Amino acid sequence: MRKSLKHLSVSLAALALAASASAQAQTKPEDLIKYRQSGYSFMAWNMGKIKAQVVEGTAPYNKDQVAAAANLIAATANSGMGALYAPGTDKGKGWKETRVKSDFFKEQDEVGKIAVNFVQQANKLQQVAVSGDQAAIKTQFGEVGKACKACHDKYRLEE
Repeated sequence: MRKSLKHLSVSLAALALAASASAQAQTKPEDLIKYRQSGYSFMAWNMGKIKAQVVEGTAPYNKDQVAAAANLIAATANSGMGALYAPGTDKGKGWKETRVKSDFFKEQDEVGKIAVNFVQQANKLQQVAVSGDQAAIKTQFGEVGKACKACHDKYRLEE
């Protein structure tokens, strides 16, 4: 079952990438970089809301806000952002200089594994957030963070 889900996730990612190829051809690399920077920034803002409410306790817990933030994170993870890593987007500027390492474009099998794990962890966070169980949300939030960090550590340049 797990292998089937992984195969399905990889197949869906490949389909999304293929479907967006013609749109990419018409989009300038700097715009693709802007789109992905914007998506990650919006996702980080929502991660921050969950962190403040559930992990740190610096903001009052609001189940609906946490669930909405988790929904956004899962939606972004499932949106096919991999299509924004088209040839020519390894260097250049969107809102700021891209920090993606060139290895990202050379190690597609490894990138795919990391991406599939991120999507799975984001989807699980979405499911757990709806439950309102703050301990479970905190634990799963950590798993999403680890999935993000796996890519950052390997494929993102320091600022």
